Amino acid sequence: MHSVSRSLSLTEQATESIKNAILSGDLTPGRLYTASELGRELNVSRTPIREALQELARRGLVSIEKNRGVRVLNTSVDSLVEVFQLRLMLEVPLSRRATELRTPESTEVVELAYSSFRRAAEGGDPGEVLRADRDFHRALMAGARNSRAKVLLQEQRDFVLTTGVGTVPTSRTPMECFEDHVDIMEGFRDGDPSAVGTAVARHISHTARTLIRQEMAGASATAVADAEAAVDWLCE
Repeated sequence: MHSVSRSLSLTEQATESIKNAILSGDLTPGRLYTASELGRELNVSRTPIREALQELARRGLVSIEKNRGVRVLNTSVDSLVEVFQLRLMLEVPLSRRATELRTPESTEVVELAYSSFRRAAEGGDPGEVLRADRDFHRALMAGARNSRAKVLLQEQRDFVLTTGVGTVPTSRTPMECFEDHVDIMEGFRDGDPSAVGTAVARHISHTARTLIRQEMAGASATAVADAEAAVDWLCE
C-alpha cells in the first residue's frame, strides 16, 4: 500500500488506500490485520485508521473483531443477492430519471462511455470490459443528478469487486456483456424513460441470475431458484 497524503483528510485517505488494497488483493480475505499494522503501512496514526475501518465495515468490506483487528470479508451468494437487490431499487428509477433529464452534454457523456464499452468488448480483455461496463453505468446514473445514490451504487460495486467474481469470461464473452446493454442505449437515444427502466431491470436481473448460477454450481436446483427469486421479485 502507498502512504497517504496529509494534504487531505487522513481518515478519507486511509479509507481509500485500504479499500484499494482490498480490491487489488494486497489485503487477503480472511486474514486478521491490526490497526497498528495498517497504520505503519500507511504512515498514519491509529485514530484515522480506526475511523477508516469503521467506514469500511459499514460498507461491508471488513469485519471488526474487538481487541483483535479486522478481517477482509469473503462474500456469499446472499451478499451478492443483496447487492443486486439494491441495484434494482436504485438504478431502475434513476435510469428513467436520467433519460427524462438528458441534455446534449449528458447524452454526449453516455455516448462516449458506450463507445468505449464497445471498443473494450471488441478488444476482448475481461478487465477492460468490466471497467467499461462500470463506466457506462456511472455515466448513465450521473444524468439523474443524485450524488448520494451515486455514492451508494459505487459502494455496492466496490463490494462485488472484492469477491473476484464476474460473468466475463466465465459465463459470457466480452461482446455478450456489451450486447446485454444495447436495449438500454436504444431506449436512452429514443428518449424513452420507460424503455430504459425496463431494459436496466432486465440487464441487472440477467447479470444477477448469471452470477448466482455461476457461483452456486453444484448446489441444488431449489437453492438456486430461491436465490434467483430473491432478485426477480423486484422486476415484477
